[in-house]
Amino acid sequence: MSGHSKWSTIKRKKGAKDAKRGAVFTRLTKDITLAARDGGGDINMNAALRLAVKKAKISNMPNDNIDRAIKKGTGDLPGIKYESYIYEGYGPYGVAILIEVLTDNKNRTVPEIRHMLTKNNGNLGESGCVSWMFEKKGTILINKNNLDDETFLSDLLELGIENFEDLDDEYEILIEPDDFSQAITSLENKGYDLEGDLSLIPTNTLSINQNQLDKIIQLIEILEEHEDVQKVHTNIELNE
Repeated sequence: MSGHSKWSTIKRKKGAKDAKRGAVFTRLTKDITLAARDGGGDINMNAALRLAVKKAKISNMPNDNIDRAIKKGTGDLPGIKYESYIYEGYGPYGVAILIEVLTDNKNRTVPEIRHMLTKNNGNLGESGCVSWMFEKKGTILINKNNLDDETFLSDLLELGIENFEDLDDEYEILIEPDDFSQAITSLENKGYDLEGDLSLIPTNTLSINQNQLDKIIQLIEILEEHEDVQKVHTNIELNE
């Protein structure tokens, strides 16, 4: 790959590494919880949750784990009240970091996140310090296996989708959050092999090199291992 590599591509490569490290259930649980928190616990009405549950079942996650993750997201877990927060800050080399958190004890979580950032060449910032660099979008990744390009383009036009990007083995579509669920359902009905979720996409990216990437990935992995952290977003773009 030449030129610039988006964080979405880097993230998927890192996701494969997570799976090899045996962390796949933890990551899937967080995806389910976050999807349920944002769109409710009905998989028929919540496309992001449906895709997260589908991925979990492919990975043989027990149904009890899936149900518990959904209830955590919807707040239906007996005796525990979870609240969601977004914390903002900076990582190594001035990279912007947004951290989505779901916790039952904010007073415990905040100092722990601050400590992790400080210990790894970052710092926790004030509200609004980096959030202006991001916007919420639906991200849809479509597997190219057995895909007919002409039919694919025709289907996208039919759905009113004009912009997509070629990412090696997949096509990436960015779509407005309000259109995400309907687009997923329509593409599923047409038989496409896809993944997708609602995410925060950087509008201002910071170009870094391969040598800088390792420190940034290390911090993100440390943050993601925290039980209260649901997702970590950054504005890096790899200049290869």
